Amino acid sequence: MTIKLKPLKDQVIVITGASSGIGLVTARTAAARGAKVMLIARSEAELGDIVRDINNGGGHADYAVADVGNADTLAAAARATVARFGRVDTWVNDAGVAIYAHLIDTPEDEHQRMFQTNYFGVVHGCLAAVPVLRRDGGALITVGSIASDIPSPIMGAYAASKHAVKAYVEGLRIELHEQAPAISVTLIKPSGIDTPIAQHAANHEGGEAQIPPPAYDPQLVADAILDCAEHPRREITVGGAGRAQVLFAQHFPAIFERLAPKKVGALSDMSKQQPRPSNLFEGVRAGEERSGEQHPLTTSVYTSAAKNPGVVAAIGLGGLALAAGALAAVRRRRS
Repeated sequence: MTIKLKPLKDQVIVITGASSGIGLVTARTAAARGAKVMLIARSEAELGDIVRDINNGGGHADYAVADVGNADTLAAAARATVARFGRVDTWVNDAGVAIYAHLIDTPEDEHQRMFQTNYFGVVHGCLAAVPVLRRDGGALITVGSIASDIPSPIMGAYAASKHAVKAYVEGLRIELHEQAPAISVTLIKPSGIDTPIAQHAANHEGGEAQIPPPAYDPQLVADAILDCAEHPRREITVGGAGRAQVLFAQHFPAIFERLAPKKVGALSDMSKQQPRPSNLFEGVRAGEERSGEQHPLTTSVYTSAAKNPGVVAAIGLGGLALAAGALAAVRRRRS
């Protein structure tokens, strides 16, 4: 069965984690392109301000307060969307939190809370979305991470949650192929993105965490999400640097394992400032799209080419060839 998705201007879109970062950029962009948008997050005051700005600018938006870790509040938000706009055409699971800590030093309550948001938040989102999407079809889009494909020191618990998200989404896609074939199931895997996620993270490493460069602008992720709202796709990686990192890790794991701690330690820059209160257990500092501390890349040839799977395959093979050449050169120097 060929899945047909509506033009963005004719859609009703639900976005979780919509009060900051990728979710906020996506909500504003979708509304600017004519979609009706329901924003979901924990921070009611900030959501109200954001929705007012969108509506005053000629868009159509509303909000529902919900914690994605609580299935009942998220299901209520889905019902509120149907009551307000009549239906749901695209559901975007975007809410997420992070922890910076060595795995053996990660407090168990924080570890469990992060999984409640990052993993069970996706589970609850899908359970709320499928019944409302099943009627007329639509897109079910989840924002994961390249961390679902590689290990990550200092952010090992975060990477574990994203591995779980990937497994859930891929399993759900197979099941819905038979049960609800009109629903397109997509996983978005951003590279490092210039959002406040590191500043909002629970941080046990000292100093203020930052996303190691190169970081990409969240607008690239928003554009990828909205492209998948109109065109059925299994997955898209946002940022060629992240895709190259995954390929290197998968094909040269021993070297990656030696280099990864140095990369995080050298580039996270965790000694400049004191950590801020985290948003792990409650919403804080909503309304911010970017960190304000990066100079993000605003283009990605790889992501642009992702609309053509053949081009992506060629780029991936080329990147792997370059990585193999670099490894061979290192071995020659050592010998």
